[in-house]
Amino acid sequence: MAEIIPIGADHAGFELKERLVAELKTLGFTPNDVGTHSTASTDYPDYAHVVADQVSRGQARRGVLLCGTGLGMAYAANRHHGVRAAVAWEPEIARLARLHNDANILVLPARFVTEPEGIEILKTWLATPFEGGRHERRVEKIEVENI
Repeated sequence: MAEIIPIGADHAGFELKERLVAELKTLGFTPNDVGTHSTASTDYPDYAHVVADQVSRGQARRGVLLCGTGLGMAYAANRHHGVRAAVAWEPEIARLARLHNDANILVLPARFVTEPEGIEILKTWLATPFEGGRHERRVEKIEVENI
């Protein structure tokens, strides 16, 4: 069975989200598009919380979010237990977010990346495993109850 990837965006990320949904299908994943479904103005937390909740509860291993800068989505998503949402504006950032931080939600700044860049960032993030080792200890320290 194909891995389900929840994906959500506000109005600023809508067009790139539509393209990434198609790309996820091409790559053999099953996207769960939680919206938005138009360019009409919306509030990013409404979508961030849906995707982050699915990841936090273990209903999905990882997810994708998009908004204008990526920052609002990351702020909202990272409030969920076990979520490590990383804003990536180039493939190397996405690779390191997975490799060293085990980022389980990719956040794209839709107003600052082109469609081809967004696709490349997504592909890099999906293909990069978590390195573990010394990074595992650091990731464990992210959760507040571990401090």
